[in-house]
Amino acid sequence: MIQEFKDFIAKGNVMDMAVGIIIGAAFTAIVTSLVGDLINPIISLFMGGVDFAGQYVLLGEGEFGSIGEAEEAGAAVFAWGRFLMAILNFLIIAFVVFLLVKAVNRAKESAAKKEEAEAEAAPAGPTELELLTEIRDALRK
Repeated sequence: MIQEFKDFIAKGNVMDMAVGIIIGAAFTAIVTSLVGDLINPIISLFMGGVDFAGQYVLLGEGEFGSIGEAEEAGAAVFAWGRFLMAILNFLIIAFVVFLLVKAVNRAKESAAKKEEAEAEAAPAGPTELELLTEIRDALRK
């Protein structure tokens, strides 16, 4: 059973998936920073200083200066700004993944075309019929 598990882990697909998950987590952190540190301030500039990540609707009693204060006090909040930023993060990540997959597919197609061209350029060996004919003629002599 342990050997079977080792064989499973050693397969290329499992290792590729593990590397993909690790790189994906790191990439998510980069995109989150991109949206929070670069895109949000630009949007905020055009929207008159409004920070979308801090936008919320209070679902209970009380008055709070920020979403952080409301959450610290235990108030129920509808954090629509955070949700909007999560959607923006997702769209950016999905677009970049789309571009990466497109580039990988192009590279695979290019490699396949190159292999195909090399296979066509390679001299064709004798056919089975030609080999049998040569053997027959050699045996007659």
